[in-house]
Amino acid sequence: MSREPHKQGRAGSYGIAAVLTFLGSAASLVGWSRFAVNRQMDLPPALPGRQERISTDRAGVVSFYGSNDVEGVPLLLIHSINAAANAYEVRPLYKHYRKSRPVYALDLPGFGFSERSRRRYTPRLMVEAINAAVAEIRRRHRDGAIDAMALSLSCSYLARAALERPDDYRSVGLISPTGFDARLSGEGPPDGHRGRDIVRDLLDRKPFGRPLFDALASRPSMRFFLQKTFGSKDIDEGLFAYDYASAHQPGAEHAPYCFIAGHLFPTDTTRLYEELRLPVWMVHGRRGDFVDYRLAPRVAGRPNWRVVSLPTGAFPHFERIDDMTADYDAFLADLTWAPPRPPA
Repeated sequence: MSREPHKQGRAGSYGIAAVLTFLGSAASLVGWSRFAVNRQMDLPPALPGRQERISTDRAGVVSFYGSNDVEGVPLLLIHSINAAANAYEVRPLYKHYRKSRPVYALDLPGFGFSERSRRRYTPRLMVEAINAAVAEIRRRHRDGAIDAMALSLSCSYLARAALERPDDYRSVGLISPTGFDARLSGEGPPDGHRGRDIVRDLLDRKPFGRPLFDALASRPSMRFFLQKTFGSKDIDEGLFAYDYASAHQPGAEHAPYCFIAGHLFPTDTTRLYEELRLPVWMVHGRRGDFVDYRLAPRVAGRPNWRVVSLPTGAFPHFERIDDMTADYDAFLADLTWAPPRPPA
């Protein structure tokens, strides 16, 4: 009995030490982020050609790249969603196709040179940005239908945009699309998202929001996640360097925190894909952490779908650009049928 107060005193001392250690670590993180991290790195254009911005009613200021020195059906390319996403992710495709047709690439809201304000980033916001970019591209090309290709999670945004405005598109391309796996497939409420406001509010607030993001966007962390994406330590070093610079800009944390909190994940992704009646070309890799396409057979046998796989990671256009574009070009060459339209 006489030793109990001593034990309680020792436990109290441990508790105080733990609190002081936590506060010291938090203060160190904030100090490191504020004084040692450059949040305004030089960010050159990700792609050749013209870089432009348009003001939209719903998506804010949206940036896109364009190269239209060659006549043809325009192609719009849309990057993926992650902590450091930007138009550099479609660079191999953009450089390849600018030689043979008009090609454009979009910076989605919250990324690249598009508006990065603190707001709730949702699939609907991304769809509105795509709609605005497509309308501008069509205006410049006699209002003809375009081809569009998206990467990873953005495939679901493109699918919704094509369903809402089918006359805008001749075809849709999906690279490593999210939504055919067991975890992120979706047949839930239409036009919804999986976001948890409490998570976003906890993360995206002062004083720790930006320091935590700076830790997430450190070079070791970004290299780790790119290696998971490529399924190999042999990543594209140009992409890595540009991603790091893009993640070290004012406001870079806001959209990624919505991604982490689930706001950018639709609830009805699988249903979106199944409702597509336009010609759809899909490619995915067979290596890395993003290889679960167990639900792909639900669309693979349809006459308007072509599904192929390559021995790559989730960014096949960085590894097998010739194989990928050859198959895509063959798909486009076969577009001789008119996809059914919904009744007026």
